[in-house]
Amino acid sequence: MASKPSSFGNSALSNAKRAKNDEFYTQWADIEREMNAYLEYDPDVFRGKTVLLPCDDPEWSNFTKFFALHFRDFGLKKLVSTSYAPKSNAGGAFYQPTSFETASPGYSKARSLKRGRVMVLEADRNGDDRVDIDDLQWVYLDGDGDFRSKEVTALRDEADIIVTNPPFSLFRDFVAWLVEGGKKFSIIGNNNATKYSEVFPLIQRNALWIGATANNTDMVFAVPKGSSVTEADQAKAERLGYPSDEERQYTRLGNSCWFTNIDHGRRHEPLQLMTMADNIKFSRHKDVRGVGYQKYANFDAIEVGFTDAIPSDYEGVMGVPITFLDKYNPDQFEILGTSLQLGAPMSEIAEKGTYPTGGPNFYLSNGDGTYRRTYERIAIRKRAAK
Repeated sequence: MASKPSSFGNSALSNAKRAKNDEFYTQWADIEREMNAYLEYDPDVFRGKTVLLPCDDPEWSNFTKFFALHFRDFGLKKLVSTSYAPKSNAGGAFYQPTSFETASPGYSKARSLKRGRVMVLEADRNGDDRVDIDDLQWVYLDGDGDFRSKEVTALRDEADIIVTNPPFSLFRDFVAWLVEGGKKFSIIGNNNATKYSEVFPLIQRNALWIGATANNTDMVFAVPKGSSVTEADQAKAERLGYPSDEERQYTRLGNSCWFTNIDHGRRHEPLQLMTMADNIKFSRHKDVRGVGYQKYANFDAIEVGFTDAIPSDYEGVMGVPITFLDKYNPDQFEILGTSLQLGAPMSEIAEKGTYPTGGPNFYLSNGDGTYRRTYERIAIRKRAAK
């Protein structure tokens, strides 16, 4: 790790420490797997397009390298990536410019720490009959590279597709920024973001969906040395082929996934489900096998606690786990809302003291005059056959 520049004080070190858990570098294999899913569904998805990679750092990140390598394969028109100024970045307190920056005629020691960068790739500039990372040109931005700035927003407006791994703490802001721009996008986030009030309505109206790499796929990220990484996750990353090195630690995040509005074949694969009768007879879940399906006390729907226990022949409304979204096929089901939105107040249904309080949700009868809350559910209904 490079020593910190003398111009940085204790506040910068504290900011860097707090920000470390926001700095996750995506692995090449995860980018490739997701982009290939879009290409398999539509081979021309990137053709003639300008792709923007904000919140990127081509010296550490694989996004710019990946798209630069495949510039001609994908038929890109232009590739643009932006990075945060080191002083605004998690690792800024330890920043030391590399030859990638210092060897450039545009290098400025005064601007190096305070300015973001914009990198552009659109033509063979070195005469080797290829368009790749060696043809990348860069300049300093006027600001620090924050995606919400006017200059990065202008790049968003110029782009056709936006791909990145934004800071997890700014995920809500980043999604709002994308929606405002009305662009195609593919970004990485925590699967819990499906429950955000800024995200779920987009999923419900099919303006955003889970990517081909859902949260049932382990994703490994590089993180700065000293980041908060559990031994179990670090060990899992190492078993997956990513041992920590002198510059980076690696961690496995099992609840990370892609969020996108770019279509892929996986979201059109129908769930293979049993009938209600077969579920009651053969389900591997003891809550269903030989028991059946309960109706909620405060909403007209049945409880289906497991995605694979959804009855194929039920025409009414069902409450299913949030993880259903990993396998959600909009051609097969429609989303009506969540239990937090739809559950009637239990105070209108039962006497005080017979149910646990805690705000809106779905409740089930215990059969003895008391009720229990379910985990948060999504209310779905089978779509009519076309």
